[in-house]
Amino acid sequence: MPVSDPSARPVPLPGRRAHAVDRAFLGMERRHPDVRWDAGGVAYLSGPPPSLADLRAYVGFRLGGLPLLTSRIEGGARRPRWLPDPDFTVGRHVHEVVADGPTGWDAALHTALDAPFAPGTYWGVWLVHGHVPDEYAVCYRFHHACQDGSAAALTFRAMLGEGEPSARPVPKKGRLTGLPRRVGTAVGLTTMFLAGSLPVRGHRRAAAPTGERRLWRGRVPADALRRIAAAHGGSAHDVHLAALAGALSAWSARSGVPLPRVRALLPVDARRPNEEQTWGNRCFALPLELPVQLPAQRPARTAPERGTGSRDGDSPLRRLEHVMATTRRLRGEAWRQAIQDLVRYMPDRPTEWYLRRMLSPRVTDVMATSMPIADKGSLGDSRVTGVALLPLLVPGHLFGVGLSYFGEWAETSFVADRALPHGELLPELWEQAVGELEGEVEASSAPE
Repeated sequence: MPVSDPSARPVPLPGRRAHAVDRAFLGMERRHPDVRWDAGGVAYLSGPPPSLADLRAYVGFRLGGLPLLTSRIEGGARRPRWLPDPDFTVGRHVHEVVADGPTGWDAALHTALDAPFAPGTYWGVWLVHGHVPDEYAVCYRFHHACQDGSAAALTFRAMLGEGEPSARPVPKKGRLTGLPRRVGTAVGLTTMFLAGSLPVRGHRRAAAPTGERRLWRGRVPADALRRIAAAHGGSAHDVHLAALAGALSAWSARSGVPLPRVRALLPVDARRPNEEQTWGNRCFALPLELPVQLPAQRPARTAPERGTGSRDGDSPLRRLEHVMATTRRLRGEAWRQAIQDLVRYMPDRPTEWYLRRMLSPRVTDVMATSMPIADKGSLGDSRVTGVALLPLLVPGHLFGVGLSYFGEWAETSFVADRALPHGELLPELWEQAVGELEGEVEASSAPE
């Protein structure tokens, strides 16, 4: 394992003005100091865990490639900037949670999920171990004013990753001759999204929140999502969202929580091709109605014990077609360019107003993000065996769900308040919904 002086700091960089989305999250934190605005991820590793001192030395060594992680925000609410932090120390950012024997794993992991950041810090790393001698986890969490998912994924690759992620879709370099059309597209897109920010009726909170987060994981081979997507001209993310809708339909029946209408909030990376990914937010939030209850579907009188099932003419493929009908335009170059223009040029106040609307539980119900991570990863002689995203858990949302691609696996993680009834069933129901989609694809392509 590389060893370096934890107190050594990279060469300071000039101050960098906070982006409008950064400032929006900082503003929401000031208005709601009781709300937790952090997200992150967990890497699961095989091998003996390092000591806390060794992990701190390792993180300090790796920070040479992520200099802005040693910054702090200054300048007040009107002109905030990221500036090098002269008081930065690795020790305030890297911590340890030791499980109380083989049965203490869940408690230790959830301690890392709920631990507060040290005063004056915007991110933290927690080494979680002690349940068995040859397995451990590294939990990384960050304040959402500092990073979005794309920037956090690059942090993961700088710390633990090997190999390159799949390429993120970005629009081509814009030309001035296309400016009028781009303005028109951006205006049309804004109108559509504002219509999507209207409050949703019919949602009620499943249970009073406890403030304690829980994490549940599922996984399927990534090729399974790709095969289903290829058979219908969609994307693997479309398949994930369709399976999520099917899982929610079954979960609603099992938990007794009615879901007449569910909107997911989808973060979209809006960085330009030449824009740095290591820090800050360049994302846009899009609402998408999940086909939990399809128009022709009537509620079933009795709930199935397992799986999402097909009832009253309901079909997993119909859910996929419904999702694809919405996302097809968003995958096009013109819409991506419009999203990029909105993120780049929208002033502070409209940006914060829009994000507040989209994050409201009266408008959206779940945060649903996805991110390619890396082909493989390691920490010294330990190998990363799996990853879990920790999406932002918005107060009043049912849960946050993250889909990550790591190696050969598509891994889904559900983060919810401990009070959510039967939340532990969600990963299994999602896996079953993917299996049902795969079964319908195979049946439709089989020779007669």
